[in-house]
Amino acid sequence: MSDLSLIKEELYVILVGKGAKLIGTADLSDITSGKMKTGISVAVPVPKKIVYDLKNAPTKEYYDAYYSLNAQLDEIVTCGAEFLISCGYQALANTTKVVKVDAEWSTDLPHKTVAVKAGLGWIGKNCLLVTKEYGSAVRLSSLLTDAPLVVDDPVTESYCGNCMVCVNHCPAGALKGATWVPGMVREEIFQKEDCKKMQIQRMKEATGIETDLCGLCFAVCPYTQKYLKG
Repeated sequence: MSDLSLIKEELYVILVGKGAKLIGTADLSDITSGKMKTGISVAVPVPKKIVYDLKNAPTKEYYDAYYSLNAQLDEIVTCGAEFLISCGYQALANTTKVVKVDAEWSTDLPHKTVAVKAGLGWIGKNCLLVTKEYGSAVRLSSLLTDAPLVVDDPVTESYCGNCMVCVNHCPAGALKGATWVPGMVREEIFQKEDCKKMQIQRMKEATGIETDLCGLCFAVCPYTQKYLKG
């Protein structure tokens, strides 16, 4: 086994030890500048009970889990980056403090883009990552490195098929029913302003908290339902 294979293996052990349930390595050379062109994607699932309740309305429990899972992911990718740096490579953990979201809900390198490139899943008709293991009931993070690790095969097609469950359940009518292909822009899949407005409305009505969290579109996804029943 090569030194790089050992480094990747040890890195994954560290990430799993911190709670990562899905991990993949991506070649980002076609979408990133600079020296760090390898991406590591990690995912943790949203607890089943919380997802189940989201089929009825947003909850305070989901609000709390959203931030606690983000904090866990920050720790996971930070530990991964620190390990790679200790091995002599450059690495950057894309934590919530590092990633900047602009007024258009955009970031320079979305976690779900790294996840698709790393083979974790595809972009569903809900404009979220869909994994075969957990549906869209996951929180994501990523880190960048210049370590030339062996990469995983990217996902290059949608597995949603003719399913329109999330589209039909969207209370804002914000999902367009488009089937994702690599390179598709977000606006072809959903209307972000309609989505955000409805998220704020539903969350405030259900919990009194004024923030853009909903979760209905991923809670009803058949892949998510399979996770709930597993």
